[in-house]
Amino acid sequence: MSQSQPQATPPGATPPDATPPDATPSTSVRAGGPSAATPGRAGDAGRTSSLWRDANFLTLWSGQALAQVGSQVTELAIPVLAVLLLQASEFEVGVLGAAGVAAFLVVGLPAGAWIDRLRKRRVMIWADAVRAVALLVVPVLWWADVLAMWHLVLVALVVGVATVFFDVSYQSLIPSLVRPSQIAEANGKLEATGQLANIAGPAVGGWLIGAIMAPLAIVATVATYLASFVALLLTRDHEVPRAADDRAPIGREIAEGLRWVFGNPLLRRIVGTTGISNFFSTMSFTLLPIFLLRELGLSPVEMGIILSLGSVGGLAGAIATPHIVRRLGEARAIPVSAIAFGLAALVLPLAAAVPTIAFPLLVAQLFVGSFAVLVYNITQVTFRQRITPTRLLGRMNASVRFCVWGVMPIAALLAGGLGTWIGVVPTLWAGAAGQLLSTLCVVIGPFWLLRRLPDGGS
Repeated sequence: MSQSQPQATPPGATPPDATPPDATPSTSVRAGGPSAATPGRAGDAGRTSSLWRDANFLTLWSGQALAQVGSQVTELAIPVLAVLLLQASEFEVGVLGAAGVAAFLVVGLPAGAWIDRLRKRRVMIWADAVRAVALLVVPVLWWADVLAMWHLVLVALVVGVATVFFDVSYQSLIPSLVRPSQIAEANGKLEATGQLANIAGPAVGGWLIGAIMAPLAIVATVATYLASFVALLLTRDHEVPRAADDRAPIGREIAEGLRWVFGNPLLRRIVGTTGISNFFSTMSFTLLPIFLLRELGLSPVEMGIILSLGSVGGLAGAIATPHIVRRLGEARAIPVSAIAFGLAALVLPLAAAVPTIAFPLLVAQLFVGSFAVLVYNITQVTFRQRITPTRLLGRMNASVRFCVWGVMPIAALLAGGLGTWIGVVPTLWAGAAGQLLSTLCVVIGPFWLLRRLPDGGS
């Protein structure tokens, strides 16, 4: 399906909790009343001016828009490079996919505790610098004619660690940039931009790969990360670092974040659906490049076009979410959107049975799936940000990401093994069935009885 995904997400995947402002994916009035509001903005609670007039937010937004387009280029270029130039096997593709998201499993939880002690914008600046340098290694090694699969895996690991710190900080930064009444608008704008990047990025990436080859196309991503780096330098936040006497040992702080997430019954169900869906969608999307490029015989340009056209659904979902929430209610929008993306997942392996119409079928599948995931993501991420005290935002987001993205490296390795053992298409069917079953956590529950999700923890 979060978010806030490669960077760490398999190409074409749009996991809940996968987009940087999450949710998965990818991420709000705080529990505790006025004292928990964004520092320095207590008098702004009743104001609702548009973020179109907020130059500071627009600076951040523009930098992230460029970076997300660049990220989409690399998400297409890396697997094309592995499958077509390095002739990677199914298992090697699985290892590469696992490397990109392994950091969420290994360092996800401590990263949240560390980030809650740091200025989040500065963490994002350093993360952009690390990602740019790491990715630049790929075209340099290719130009020297020494590029191998293990190089790609190592680069994916480094970029994955930087992405953990960037994404958790990004999700936690929004409440210190805008007023509480503007958080939903900010999430909607950032998600819409992410979907525009999903539309433009694969098409641009496919064209660049065809024109100058995959390794050199990665240089475009490096340039966009540098643009994000500059935009973050120019952005000003209102974050007040936590006082030294408000810090406990790392282990205790990690446990506090986990207790906050799993102590809320609604949030617990959302994490269940998101985590299970991400596990099975990762199984499917890890093998997507092999399925499209080898099984169906499509070109990288055609693959890019499919991903771009399908991502239009995500943009439509981001735009439609406020209207859907008003009509269905915030709580009911979550199970309805989950049912939609669960059913849409079944269409991906079905395309193998009707190869003559596989192209439009895959576009329709990605369109509907992306639409539903964006409705789900914006709604659940806004709920999470709204109920979480400022001091816990980093740990809350890291705890959620650990649970819902930490399963992805395991799923990617499983996909590589199953693809080798039973074949690509049967593995896709297993992934699709699992995604449908994942919806039960929110479909069977209290969401249907509510209209608006609560403002405080429960």
